[in-house]
Amino acid sequence: MLVQIALVVHAAVLALALTNIAWLRSRRDRRQAVTDGPMAEPVRVSVMVPARNEEANLARLLPSLLEQTYPDLEIIVVDDASEDGTWDVIHAHADPRLVPVQGSGPPPGWVGKVHALYQAQKHASGDVFLFLDADARLRSPEAVQRLVERFAANASESSADASGLSGSGIGMTGLPHYTDRFPGALMTSLVPFAVLAALPVPLVPRTKSPGLSALNGQFWMMGAETYRALRPHERLKSAVLEDVMIGRLTKREGLRLHFEDVQPEIEVQMYGSLSEAWRGFRKNAFLLAGGGSWVGFIAFFVLYSLVWVVSPLASLSLFASTWLIKAVIDRAMGMPLAVSALGPLPLWMGAALQLDSALAHARGVVDWKGRNVGG
Repeated sequence: MLVQIALVVHAAVLALALTNIAWLRSRRDRRQAVTDGPMAEPVRVSVMVPARNEEANLARLLPSLLEQTYPDLEIIVVDDASEDGTWDVIHAHADPRLVPVQGSGPPPGWVGKVHALYQAQKHASGDVFLFLDADARLRSPEAVQRLVERFAANASESSADASGLSGSGIGMTGLPHYTDRFPGALMTSLVPFAVLAALPVPLVPRTKSPGLSALNGQFWMMGAETYRALRPHERLKSAVLEDVMIGRLTKREGLRLHFEDVQPEIEVQMYGSLSEAWRGFRKNAFLLAGGGSWVGFIAFFVLYSLVWVVSPLASLSLFASTWLIKAVIDRAMGMPLAVSALGPLPLWMGAALQLDSALAHARGVVDWKGRNVGG
């Protein structure tokens, strides 16, 4: 009986994942068809990048930003008190569009990334804000133009004035293409899995429920007026999961949040190794699993373990269905074949990661880039 129930759950998850993938792809292709053509009068775009100890990543990101053909662009990079050559890398790129900001470390009560972006927006003069993590890279010189056109199309779809994008009252985010190599990609593959296997993505822009929100801090956009009215970084200054919280805040304030497949425009290499990936996800896993509540964490961990750890070991059919679900999402996101070949292993690693993260948060010591973010 339990096996049959688990098979029904797996079938529902597979159906959800396939629906999400098909919807995102059709939406992407439809937007592509609409935006292929002469561009309307461009609005000014402010790209904002927080950078702490990111000299290697910025060496990839900045050239891709500076080769953009978009005509009205500024690029604000905040060095968040880095201890490596981040500031030197920023200054090595002499371009009038580039605005280097020597940020101060976060004041008491602020998370470093949140404070860095709060400082960045003070220097921004654009009509539309585009936030990128330092480990991102734009995949073509037309990437910003296409993203702005998609943002404008979403504003129009939301009955906003597409010519007034600064106060259009929407946000846009999405899933990029992940380029992490094996074995680090075993962990990175859990990011799109968490979205596509658990969230009804087509409902994100159509409902007001904060629970049906998804904002990926690696890439998101918002009109400048909308951002300044919302004040997300100022209001969520202590949030380690600032992107998740900003997504919920956006919905709570009655704004629409559009979720897109931005793989053609953006790629992200989150981590260089499995150990680095483990440390990176360790700081967030407990918060993601239970929202910072021990009751919530225990409930989530038990449910997750039953569906993705215990059930695949209970029967061959459940092992196969778990493998199929993971492989479908991996292939849609271009993950290394070796990740898909190992089937449920990343999901089992995810359970171990949740426990490790919970123990670290219980001790109050979660280190990331030389700072304690565990409270």
